[in-house]
Amino acid sequence: MAGTRFRLFAQAPFLEPFRDAETIRVSSPSGTIGPGPSDARMYVIDPIGKPIPYGEAENRFGSPFFLLPPWRGPVFPPAMPDADGHFDHIPVESPEFEAAHLFAAVRWTLDIWEAYFGHRIEWHFARDFDRLELVLERGVLENAYMGYGFLETGFHRASNGDIHPFSLNFDIVAHEVGHCIIYSIVGVPDPQTARAEYFGFHESAADLTALIAALHFDSVIDDLLGSTRGNLYALNVVNRFAELTGNEQMRLAANPLTLLDFAAGWRDEHDLAQPLTGAIFDMFVDIFHEELVERGLFSASTEDLSDRLEDHPGYHRVIQPVFDETFAADPDGFREALVAARDVIGTYLAESWRLLSPHHLGYDDVGQTLFAVDRMLTGGRYRRIIDVNLRRRAIGMARVGPRLKPSGPDNHFDLRRLFVPVQRPCCRRRLSYRERFEMAQGRL
Repeated sequence: MAGTRFRLFAQAPFLEPFRDAETIRVSSPSGTIGPGPSDARMYVIDPIGKPIPYGEAENRFGSPFFLLPPWRGPVFPPAMPDADGHFDHIPVESPEFEAAHLFAAVRWTLDIWEAYFGHRIEWHFARDFDRLELVLERGVLENAYMGYGFLETGFHRASNGDIHPFSLNFDIVAHEVGHCIIYSIVGVPDPQTARAEYFGFHESAADLTALIAALHFDSVIDDLLGSTRGNLYALNVVNRFAELTGNEQMRLAANPLTLLDFAAGWRDEHDLAQPLTGAIFDMFVDIFHEELVERGLFSASTEDLSDRLEDHPGYHRVIQPVFDETFAADPDGFREALVAARDVIGTYLAESWRLLSPHHLGYDDVGQTLFAVDRMLTGGRYRRIIDVNLRRRAIGMARVGPRLKPSGPDNHFDLRRLFVPVQRPCCRRRLSYRERFEMAQGRL
């Protein structure tokens, strides 16, 4: 309770159940987060006149360079703490709220995952930058991405013309933090040793980072159980990642794809991530069901029926009435089972990622590591669940084919995201005094 208060939208604020921001406390003690917000690990800027996002660029003299933080141009007024060091007083409609929300979403996600890892997660760019620069990119970036020393959030333009800032979409911010966690814990890929499945693994891990983090909001758990009565395969806020409008999302955790769907080749790492994400989500559901059985809320025969019907088109027609009845008998028991399953998956993922290497990484390596973690933590309690769900996705049984098209603008592994300077972050050649002056003014 000594932490600093912020208000966060647990999910995108255009979703009816989440229109009101809820108060959370990040781990930083009140009084340790300054204007921006900013602290010893990160800071937010709302730049004025920043013409392009960070990454590869060409200045007006035609010289290529790699644009990295810090931004040295003018900025809009920062979000300010109140007299007690908290930020939950800032009106939602003010631009400063976006800054506070972005900071809190990153800090909250780190808090959650550092608890699963049991230690502080160091930045993968710590050699060159002490702090992460969080940038509100207004009007110049229809995307969000983590790079070397920065996280930039732009916006989504809906089909009706509405603008939704990604800084207020917790799923998207947490997803980008997930990439940063994998860069730090697993490592940045080497083009010579990175297999296709490494890129799918990265996207899957980022999605799962966001899923587990979202399940730490009481409002998300309430909405999830209230709308599904525990039938987690029903379309819900947890298995829909990064909702962009009320009926549009980037991808689903509960999906039918297997590695066999990519044996002939792949086009996009987000799609390639789906079999692994689906396998982990299925493990989560199965562990949740086991927790229900252990608590006497679900019979073993009902759990078996759910498993047998999982891929059947009549699954929801048969199973939903069972969930409706059992959930009504003990909603608190369902909540306890869900939280327990969440923490099992969070712990297993953290321990698995700690043991993986980015070199020649395949989904079969992820699967074998999950088996090893299960033996280490529980003596093999969930071996059957892990085995069944890996096999259902053909993980360890099929290989991914070649890439069928070049990477596009939504690729998470272009140079601006993967750039790591050989020595200090710098330009490819020494800039003239005039170029350095104009870059500092934001005019290059």
